[in-house]
Amino acid sequence: MVHGLERMVVRHTLRLPVPARAAAAATGDGAADRAGAAEGAGTTDAAGTVVARQFDAALLSVGFTLSTALLAELSARPPETVVALAARALDTVREMVGDHVRHNAYFVDFPANVPATHDFWAACVAEALSDPRTHAATAAQLRAGEVDLLTLPAYGTYRHTYEEMLAAHDELIAGAGDRLTVLHLGGTADEEAAALYTTLAGSTTPLGAERLQDLAVLAEHCADAPQPAAIPVRENRAVVNRARLAVGADLLLDTVTDVLRLACALSDGDVSLREPTRLRGLSRPVRRALIAGLDTVVAASPAKLADVPAHREAWKRLGERLHPHEYPHRPHAADVFAVARGEKDAPSLDSLVEEHLGRGDVTGAADLLTAAPGRLFRALDRLLRTADGPGERESVLAAATRVAPRVAGRVLLSLREHLLNRTGEDERRRVFVSGSGGAWVAADTRPPLPESVRERLTALLDDETRRRLPAPGHLLVDPAVLDVALPLGGRATAAGLGVLPRGSVSSVEGDLLRFFTYWKEARHTTDHDLSALVLDASLATVGWLSYTALTAVEGTHSGDVTEAPDGASEFIDLRLGAVRGTFVVPQVNVFSGEGFDEVEESFFGYMLRDAEQAGRPFEPRTVRMKSDLRGPGRVALPLAFQRDADGRWHARWLHLYLRGRPSSNRVEENRVSVAVLLGALLARTPLTVRHLVGLMAESATTSRLRDGAADPWEAGRAPEGPVTYIGLERPAGLPPGTRVLTPENLRDLVPA
Repeated sequence: MVHGLERMVVRHTLRLPVPARAAAAATGDGAADRAGAAEGAGTTDAAGTVVARQFDAALLSVGFTLSTALLAELSARPPETVVALAARALDTVREMVGDHVRHNAYFVDFPANVPATHDFWAACVAEALSDPRTHAATAAQLRAGEVDLLTLPAYGTYRHTYEEMLAAHDELIAGAGDRLTVLHLGGTADEEAAALYTTLAGSTTPLGAERLQDLAVLAEHCADAPQPAAIPVRENRAVVNRARLAVGADLLLDTVTDVLRLACALSDGDVSLREPTRLRGLSRPVRRALIAGLDTVVAASPAKLADVPAHREAWKRLGERLHPHEYPHRPHAADVFAVARGEKDAPSLDSLVEEHLGRGDVTGAADLLTAAPGRLFRALDRLLRTADGPGERESVLAAATRVAPRVAGRVLLSLREHLLNRTGEDERRRVFVSGSGGAWVAADTRPPLPESVRERLTALLDDETRRRLPAPGHLLVDPAVLDVALPLGGRATAAGLGVLPRGSVSSVEGDLLRFFTYWKEARHTTDHDLSALVLDASLATVGWLSYTALTAVEGTHSGDVTEAPDGASEFIDLRLGAVRGTFVVPQVNVFSGEGFDEVEESFFGYMLRDAEQAGRPFEPRTVRMKSDLRGPGRVALPLAFQRDADGRWHARWLHLYLRGRPSSNRVEENRVSVAVLLGALLARTPLTVRHLVGLMAESATTSRLRDGAADPWEAGRAPEGPVTYIGLERPAGLPPGTRVLTPENLRDLVPA
């Protein structure tokens, strides 16, 4: 269990938990002992130093390195301790960059000696004709005028081993631009796990599926430990309640829906309630606890029965598992299921609001919604655009002003982003993104909001956000982080390394851009295809690279692999200077077999290399980004690349999935829908770190790191006292007590 926690901490925080030393454990002063070592206390053991430096060298091969403090601490430890830590840490960071699997390429010399597509297909046909076992069938297909590539023995499966592929490539020449990610010194595994648990459980924004799974593990481990002061996100609360239930602690419930979410958590289902969960049978103690929780919530506030109709069918199924008739002394719990069956009337807030709106009573609808401030703010656009004249609009704005202090920070910021994109321009399109990453586009037929209303509401949101932001003191900002979008939703960021939230923009510097995807089928033969679509400035198709177009002036495709019982990889090389278009949109298509949520493993990433760097198709220290692919559609769009007017390239982060077709998805056939979606997304303005930095800077001493300088500090030296640092990576030299916000914990920037 401790080793699993250690790996989790490294993935989430880039901190390596280090066990307390034996002497320190006896005195209980492990933190002081570690600090002393970090300052170079002179107790460094020679053998420990050698092993620690060997560990650092091994990390460098995959693009990681030890911080100065961590290297000093490990150097003072017994060699066997460092070896054990190193083995686990190396396994973890290799998985973070995708180096835990073997990346073979279909063409052994890729990117060299990749044939033209039709020449390759002709060679496959010629080989099939020369083989007595396949001659007749192939000849028959030729006479019919169409050949199925999958019937040709030379097509789709590796013709060489991984070792043979390695032998065909020279060693990678180290480049100045190779990624170097720093691992920092952490406390003990228990200390770091407790801190990570508090951070995840107390997050002000929803977590993605992967982080929710990690929270479940941490909640079980920390069930008896100090808890966060608040757990504002209800999905997180459901996961924590499951752990609390297991140890007999009091449940955190304030709505009946909290109980339904807990039941879904107990069945390993969807605690967001977006997808139906097959509820499991529950033990009698668990049934008693859930019934008691329901009874207490409804007894304290019978009006909360109004939440039941929103999930009527799920409540019916839960009633079959809880047997509420066995608890006659819990009549308020029984009322929940009576409402679900339609035997008791409890109109929902939404239905009451719709009644008012149906009568044209916008003011009454707004007054009703003040009982649920978050819902009022989510409905403000509709209320304001349907209000009958300035008087009703004033009533709606007054209601919003009254309840603004009770609205969650992420809802305030989501509405602020919404207003950025309600400019009333002609022929605008709306982009809809589901909680699971599915996306579609529709025409925006809403009438515009009056500019005076937008300005007043914007000022209200900024004032309320400014009031909640903590005083940053000395605010130190890396300019590269300013265009990172705020992570306001759980699916806005996929799990992985170097991944930024949807809508973020980051610079891309290098001569060679190489995409990669890896998948391993679980039960059925599965073919995932990596492709790259090239578009011009008007989003018209320039060309593409895929298994149907192996070579183009832009680059080279590594070849089509059509099954992955042991895992398979595909690559695309692009020489950025040769790209004729303005946009490059990599995508992964499910051609056949299991989808992204069904395969054993699936991920995408990209590497950047200098012109003189050769090496293997996959070199971990050149990986800039690796993202898990786990989504509902059959076409994955992780990000897009755009060239600006000055010729510089930038990544625009998407994290989207198109529904696609059940099989045979190809870049040629989805290029129009991809272009439409990309165009709609480019027209949107995301709310970024720049917005919150601007609000924080009004009450702070602000400075920025200097780009490309040997000494990155603006004043030529690091700050003397604690600062609030916001950046893509934590720089060396930050003073003790500094609050550090990087993509790993950027959600902490969103106020509660």
